[in-house]
Parts: sequence; structure tokens; C-alpha cells
Amino acid sequence: MIIKTKRFTLRPFRKGDERSHQKNINDKAIYKYTLRIPYPYTMQHAKKWVKLNLSPSKKQCRLVIDIEDEAAGSVSIENMDGFKGEIGYWLAKKYWNKGIVTQAAGIMAKIGFKKLKLKRIYANIHHNNKSSARVLEKNGFLKEGLLKKAGLKKGKVFDVFMYAKVK
Repeated sequence: MIIKTKRFTLRPFRKGDERSHQKNINDKAIYKYTLRIPYPYTMQHAKKWVKLNLSPSKKQCRLVIDIEDEAAGSVSIENMDGFKGEIGYWLAKKYWNKGIVTQAAGIMAKIGFKKLKLKRIYANIHHNNKSSARVLEKNGFLKEGLLKKAGLKKGKVFDVFMYAKVK
């Protein structure tokens, strides 16, 4: 599946994405609010991740946010369980505040409902991640609640907001 917009292309991972993926994701600002991305993000991490995504499973749909032929970010629906799935995304810091990840997440939500036939798409976000909350809200996701002590990073437990959109 390849989706072209004026500013970026959503496409599957491919061999050769390792270098730009590693360069763009290896940023403390990205690590700070993501729940599963390590820091530092090494080339070994990137090679393993790209290889994993060359043969995707039926429990996820992961696409690269390609800007100027670079893996500048990613948007996905993971943990699919019949009727529901979890949306996630990240974008290289140099592209923040341009509406790119908002648009990419909106496209992925449409894929989730139309192509993947999901009835519920949800996101768990760090309670201090106001930018991610805005991305979700702009795409019609509603805050369903606060999950107390539901996140863990660097040995510290923190609260997580649960957002969801249903069809």
C-alpha cells in the first residue's frame, strides 16, 4: 500500500531505510514521550526493526512517513485483536508542527476502519504529551480516561491517557 500526499508518502518499510530511520528516530525529544522507542537508537536497532517490517504480520499495519526519500517517521496500527487496534506514530523533529503527523495519523485511522475493518482504534499516550493529544483530538479521537501508573520508562512509572475513536 502506497499513499502519496503533497508533503509525504506513506509506504511499507523497505531495505535501505535503516540509515534514515536510525538518523531520524535517534532523538531525545522523540524518546521522551514514546512508550517503546529506546534511546540511544542504534543502527542495530534500525536494522532489526526494518528487517522485522519487511514481512509484516496480520496483527499490525506499519507504514513509513517518507519525506524526500527518507524514512522521516512512521505511523502504525498494532496489537490488532479482531475488532480493535492501537495507533502509534513518530516523526523526525525537523518536521514537527507542520501537520504532517496529524495527516498521517488521520490516513492510518481511515485505513484501520475501512481496510482493516476495525471498530475501535485507541492510543495510550504519556500524560504530559500535549502534542500527541492534539494529533489525536484533531482526528476525532476522544480522551476516555487516565490510566494511573500504566507506563514505565527508565524505571519510572507514570500515568497514561487513553484515547479512542470508534466506528
